[in-house]
Order: sequence, then C-alpha cells, then structure tokens
Amino acid sequence: MKNNCKICEEVLKKDWIALHKKLLDKDAKEFLCINCLADTFGCDVEDLNAKVEEFKEQGCQLFR
Repeated sequence: MKNNCKICEEVLKKDWIALHKKLLDKDAKEFLCINCLADTFGCDVEDLNAKVEEFKEQGCQLFR
C-alpha cells in the first residue's frame, strides 16, 4: 500500500485512507490526503473530518 498522497506526496494517516476508500473506491491502491480529497470534492477539510467522525460513530469497519 502506498503511504503517500498520489497528488501531493503528503504522508497519509489511516483515517485518510479509510475516507478515500469509503468515498471513492473501496479497492483503491493509491490514495489522497485529506487536503486533496477536500479539493476533489470542493469542500472544507473540516467537513471531511466531520464525516470521518460520523463514519466512526456508525461503526464503519474501514475506520477501525
């Protein structure tokens, strides 16, 4: 698994990888950091962080 964002090369956190899988492609092999995900979706990083917490609260297995 690649441990850097495929756009900006920032070192990835596990929640960012999980979020990428949840929102874009559960079988992805390359991932975006939260900043690049926010740019892709045209939203704020805070919005995506809120989604991470929401998915964790829902018990999503990707965020374990």
